[in-house]
Amino acid sequence: MGETRRAVTRIPDAPAVPLFALDLGQCDPKRCTAKKLARFGLLRAYNRIARLPRGGVVLAPEAGTALSREDAALAAARGLGVIDTSWKRAIFPKLPGHSLRALPYLLAANPVNYGKPFTLSSVEALAAALVILGHPDQAHHILSKFAWGEQFLILNREPLEEYAKARTSAEVVAAQSLFA
Repeated sequence: MGETRRAVTRIPDAPAVPLFALDLGQCDPKRCTAKKLARFGLLRAYNRIARLPRGGVVLAPEAGTALSREDAALAAARGLGVIDTSWKRAIFPKLPGHSLRALPYLLAANPVNYGKPFTLSSVEALAAALVILGHPDQAHHILSKFAWGEQFLILNREPLEEYAKARTSAEVVAAQSLFA
């Protein structure tokens, strides 16, 4: 007799985009936003490159391509990640098999780097990416775990709106020129 196939249903509370981090062990554990997200079950942390989910989108400041809506399907299917490292000792490893993307101009709202451009915490970077990729509810959810989280979205409301409207990397870069 034939095998009965069950329909795969999506769990209502499952995140639209799976999140992950490469933890390089350089952050203060008490201030590490990626570790806190992992404790809440909102992100999977890995301490080895070989263990990262293959083919995901990884946010990296030295990437040659800006994150845009073009990356939404890949991030939803393979995940969205950050390299969790100290900005003071930032050495970003090579990640073959991943799509590296840079975030456009945004200001940090975290207490350590408040108001500084391009020095976002891991949660800020992930939240910005989620907004750009069309998942603002998930961005709000991960930021809600931090007292200053909502301030990040308030501080960057206009740029994030423009970046989210952009369809391509080139359009994101063009929109960035309005704010940088």
